[in-house]
Amino acid sequence: MNSSRVSYFTLAAYVDSGLLRYLFFMMLLSLYLLIVCANVLLIVVICMNRSLHEPMYVFLCSLFVNELYGSTGLFPLLLVQILSDVHTVSLPLCFLQIFCVHSYGHVEFLTLAIMSYDRYLAICRPLQYNSVMTANKVAALTAVIWSVSVIAVLVTVSLMARLKLCGNIITKVYCDNYSLVKLACSDTSVNNIFGLLYMFSVVISLLVLILFTYARILKVCFSGSKQTRQKAISTCTPHLLSLLNFSFGAFFEIMQSRFNMSSLHMMSRVFLSLYWLTCQPLFNPVLYGLKISKIRIMFKNVLCGKKP
Repeated sequence: MNSSRVSYFTLAAYVDSGLLRYLFFMMLLSLYLLIVCANVLLIVVICMNRSLHEPMYVFLCSLFVNELYGSTGLFPLLLVQILSDVHTVSLPLCFLQIFCVHSYGHVEFLTLAIMSYDRYLAICRPLQYNSVMTANKVAALTAVIWSVSVIAVLVTVSLMARLKLCGNIITKVYCDNYSLVKLACSDTSVNNIFGLLYMFSVVISLLVLILFTYARILKVCFSGSKQTRQKAISTCTPHLLSLLNFSFGAFFEIMQSRFNMSSLHMMSRVFLSLYWLTCQPLFNPVLYGLKISKIRIMFKNVLCGKKP
């Protein structure tokens, strides 16, 4: 069976939940609406207030836009499937969801890595910060994050589309690249080589960057004054928690995709596969909104109708 002849895929992780499906639908719809409202509000707050037009907040705005993008790539189809009796998805829609979900993950990780570098400059090289993190450089970095992610995922989807498939059953509640690769009965060496090249050239190098920046930040925390230490902790805590939350979700998603997790209950596998696509978009706006005082103050001003 060639992938060009497959007209649909069956999402086999859905179970017949009877009337509970309506409860699940309302819960997920409420979560989606909450994610949309929280991220849109913070984007508006950052865009409306000139005092927040700083590198860190520009990267945060890009992060919140990505949360909206990733959630929209998942939730609409998820909600439709919950209410449906036949859990199938067309070939073009499946490929579109793969593109959205994977590009969301790429943008999220690249943005968090660049934000680590931004925090390193702000804490370890404060006198050089404004000269290094110029408006043009911030714009260029944001453009690179999105363009590299889009190109990488386009190549991934293109390589996947050429594979000869021997089935059309996906054991998840949404489409993803590795689930389709596992259905292939043709040579996947090109896909694997590209994946390894991307991992070592981009992912590993960014992990090294993150580890380096936080090692230097920790050094400043332990060797600096109490005031410096408090400033470093207050500015880095939200970002570090966001990074750990995303890494936790991505780790379990990779584990489930690459290894046999049949010993886990189906609902546990579904929850772990959805974690990084649902909790991160809600976790980030709440975390940054509560932890960063400038955003809290501006958010209150917007709600009260005060001028920035």
